[in-house]
Amino acid sequence: MASKCDTVRSLSYTIHKCSSFSSNYVPENIKVDRSSDQASRWSSDSNNPPQFLTLKLAKPAIVETVTFGKYEKTHVCNLKKFKILGGLNEDHMIELLESGLKNDHIPETFYLKSEIDGNSFPCRYIKIVPLQAWGPSFNFSIWYVDLRGVDNPDAVKPCMNWYNTYREREAIRLCLKHFRQKNYTEAFEALQRKTDTVLEHPVLTELHNLLVHNGDFAACEELVSKACQEGLFNHYISQQDYKPKWCSLEQSSKGSDVCGENRPGMRGGHQMSIDIHTETIYLFGGWDGNQDLSDLWSYHVPTQQWTCIARNTEEEGGPSPRSCHKMCLDYERKQLFTVGRYLDGTMRQPENLKGDFYMYDLGSGKWTLITEDTAAMGGPRLIFDHQMVMDVEGQTIYLFGGRILTASSTSVDSERSHEPLFSGLFSYHVPTNTWRKLKDDCHELRSRIAHSMLFHSKKRLLYIFAGQRSKEYLNDFLSYNIDTGEIEVVSDGQKKDGSQVPSAGYTQRATIDPEMNEIHVLSGLSKDKERKDNVKNSFWVYDIEKNKWSCIYKNENSGQSYWTKMQHVEPVPRFAHQLVYDHARKVHYLFGGNPGKDIIPKVRLDDFWSLKLFRPSTEHLLRRCKYLIRKFQFQEMACSNPVRALTYLQADLAAVVDHSDPEETREFQLLASTLFMEDSDDQEMREDLGVSEHYHSRTKLFDMLVNFFPESMTQPKGNLVDLITLC
Repeated sequence: MASKCDTVRSLSYTIHKCSSFSSNYVPENIKVDRSSDQASRWSSDSNNPPQFLTLKLAKPAIVETVTFGKYEKTHVCNLKKFKILGGLNEDHMIELLESGLKNDHIPETFYLKSEIDGNSFPCRYIKIVPLQAWGPSFNFSIWYVDLRGVDNPDAVKPCMNWYNTYREREAIRLCLKHFRQKNYTEAFEALQRKTDTVLEHPVLTELHNLLVHNGDFAACEELVSKACQEGLFNHYISQQDYKPKWCSLEQSSKGSDVCGENRPGMRGGHQMSIDIHTETIYLFGGWDGNQDLSDLWSYHVPTQQWTCIARNTEEEGGPSPRSCHKMCLDYERKQLFTVGRYLDGTMRQPENLKGDFYMYDLGSGKWTLITEDTAAMGGPRLIFDHQMVMDVEGQTIYLFGGRILTASSTSVDSERSHEPLFSGLFSYHVPTNTWRKLKDDCHELRSRIAHSMLFHSKKRLLYIFAGQRSKEYLNDFLSYNIDTGEIEVVSDGQKKDGSQVPSAGYTQRATIDPEMNEIHVLSGLSKDKERKDNVKNSFWVYDIEKNKWSCIYKNENSGQSYWTKMQHVEPVPRFAHQLVYDHARKVHYLFGGNPGKDIIPKVRLDDFWSLKLFRPSTEHLLRRCKYLIRKFQFQEMACSNPVRALTYLQADLAAVVDHSDPEETREFQLLASTLFMEDSDDQEMREDLGVSEHYHSRTKLFDMLVNFFPESMTQPKGNLVDLITLC
């Protein structure tokens, strides 16, 4: 195994094999970084698969990184997507990386998979497989490749020895798995005794003996129950899709009558923040369809109580009525900050175009005007539909995007013809009262309105996605490192399969869970404004580590009769709503918004909802295991004793059926048909056939149950027969 002190250096290689390439370009040129030379690249003849380039190292090495050089400017043949495989033999490689290059001139370096079970493994061949070019119809080009790693024989040789031992052990385990599945008991025991190889965790070996060999279904249930209690199914549960559960808080909400009302009224374009320590939600301002609001409310989750803190914050030294502003909360120091607002054309006079900045102290109940003009302090000008987040630990606010309000004519035509200005990325350090411009609106970080921006407190990253820029609806996904200023394109938004990512839009609401490494998105108004049913409910979860979106909830009903019936079951589609997330208790809260009804343009919503995302519980998974075990036990009984099997079906098996699951219920109902044979005289033959099939069916059940255990405990996933290829 390579030690930390082994020098990582550039590895020598040759072009070993490639798919067809253009004769105009010499493949060996990719070993030289000539970014200004069009001819210095490997280029395929087409973009039809398979296209690949195999590099042969001068000697086996632990390959840790790959660097791709590029042409001096953007190029349609750059690799938008690619895979890299590696191994000691060109016919047997494993995947080391799947990624893509940005379409620019800056070289990119990627870390390759170089460990198995915590041990470094060597490669002699590296295979680069292009999957997609930046130009949809263009061939692939690789301009320059630099491989780095450890090729010191003293470091590589132990890894070679370990890897060869690992491969041999895995081959033996595949044989053991095959022999046991086929009930070749003598061969299985002999090979295991000779090699002293462990096929699986002792718990699973015991499960196999109880179930497959002994047919002791009751003992099998006990073992599975114990495994579940010990948390062995937790990893499996964490990989399952969420199921959403909406709950209306409107009926249960209580409140004081400090303001003459016991809950906030209808509105959209308001702001909400949550204090996760006190479980208190704060709601400020918004537009009720006729006017901007300046009321401040709190909602205490444990007591389900609304409290009106102020009917008019301006009268108490706070901000004036507003909407399309932004608000963030420092829940450690109990400080609430708000910046920005929308002004209609008649109000956009120079004296009104100052960006005021307020702080509300939750302890003292006092407002502080930090500045009446953020631009004068080096911050943004007066903006609306921007995004603002708080780094609580660093006591720093980050603000990005939004449209800058400028003096304009009262003429609607004049306002529409005016080219909009967008604000860049700013930070505000609370202790020093200092604004700083981090990035102007630019190609690298395009500004926008009504987008989403989230702060990952552990990764120190801002995540920015979606929104609108003039008439363009954006669907890109970026990250910004607040410590280094590095911008990474997570997704350029060009993926054609829109079903796999949230639709481009400008009123989605997003939250982040730094512990779960997840981003949550509740959709609003889609980019298709021409359709009347363009407001639809959908909820997406983005797994940051896997770089994968999952749609866990979608309701495309647009009929009035449906939503009249379901209005207390789930929220109607909307935009201009607000969503906050208690990441400590894993609960979302939704309030208000605009239902998008053209026939009643001034209508706004005042409903209040909670949303919890559920994965299958350990109890649910244990019930499922018991159902599978009892189903197979019933099928065995049906072969030998139909009368007893019928009793077992009606009592024991029925007790563990999820009757709310239509598929499982139907499967349960059809099981009774196995009790009836065409000819009752064939009973003896049926029993003989059942005995011969028991081992096979129990093995099938065993494999089903094994799927719920961690992979580190189980037998190999592959099958021996799959390694046999046709000549």
